[in-house]
Amino acid sequence: MLFSAGFRPFFLLASAWAALAVPVWLAAYVHGYTLRGPLPPLFWHGHEMVFGFGFAAVAGFLLTAIPNWTGRLPVRGMALAALVGLWLAGRIAMLVPGAALVDLAFGGALIIVVARELIAGRNWRNLPMLLALALLFSGNVMVHLHALDVAYVAPEGIRLGIATLCMLIALVGGRIVPSFTRNWLAKARLAPPAPEGWLDRIALVVTLVALAAWVADASFSSWLLLGAGLALAARLSRWRGLSTVREPLLFILHLGYGWLALGLILLGLDPASTAALHALTVGAIGTMTLAVMTRASLGHTGRALVADRATVAIYVLITLAAVLRVASAYLGAQAVLVTSLAGVAWSAGFATFALHYGSFLIAVAPRRLT
Repeated sequence: MLFSAGFRPFFLLASAWAALAVPVWLAAYVHGYTLRGPLPPLFWHGHEMVFGFGFAAVAGFLLTAIPNWTGRLPVRGMALAALVGLWLAGRIAMLVPGAALVDLAFGGALIIVVARELIAGRNWRNLPMLLALALLFSGNVMVHLHALDVAYVAPEGIRLGIATLCMLIALVGGRIVPSFTRNWLAKARLAPPAPEGWLDRIALVVTLVALAAWVADASFSSWLLLGAGLALAARLSRWRGLSTVREPLLFILHLGYGWLALGLILLGLDPASTAALHALTVGAIGTMTLAVMTRASLGHTGRALVADRATVAIYVLITLAAVLRVASAYLGAQAVLVTSLAGVAWSAGFATFALHYGSFLIAVAPRRLT
């Protein structure tokens, strides 16, 4: 069953790698251990979080969503196993001197597969997803150019990858968060979220422009980032998130989107802030990834959309990781300790997902009673 749908192997591998890669980085950060690959530890950490963990999560989401968008059969079996093999080869290659370029094969293959499916299904509405994949691939290429001593653009490549993932959260999250909230509030007989309007469209445009300016390191990016964060916060406030507090599977989506708004605001106030960067990465990307992976794994394996204790623990751990990692930027001498605690919470959250949801992802879906 593992290769019957894209979310199964890629959600499992993304969570396992997120849990493993951060302790490797902490060993280098805290104790000065070196890595054998072509990148210094800081760049390896950024690369693996964005183009290892992040790319895998995006692949799992897209390969699962595309059949719903196009009506075509999902990519599965040997084709899916080949994609997974390329991703795994990339993770190994990034730790082996002289082999790092193997890592680029996965992104290129994923673009080809997604393009084929969207075009064959005439699903023109979601073609921007191809652009997102192309941007992730381009950011990865920039990191590899740095590793090859061709152009020292690894920081810019990682920034492009982060910006792309954040824009995906703004765009896709802007679809699913109010939609799922509306359905749940309707069942609870509560007032629905505000309908989509001009504020939503303006917020997305401003966010796109602000992130592009940030990637380009434009002098005026601070004001745009601040405006984008405030616009997304205003957008989020119209979705009645506080009414969903008693439904963890839903409230966590609102929390992830809130981290995106906060991260952009902090980045606008201080573009060099590590607090802002980790509000976006640990907070927005980490939280929203776990929110989508838990919900999709339950729904697509035929299980009830109910957050059990393990799922609630996952959400608590990722929230703790985000709070601690953002706070560490302001704690001076205690920064290393708090950063380490944040890493422990992050790894524990993703390890809990891999262990608890792994059985769902590998096993046959339970039969529904009719």
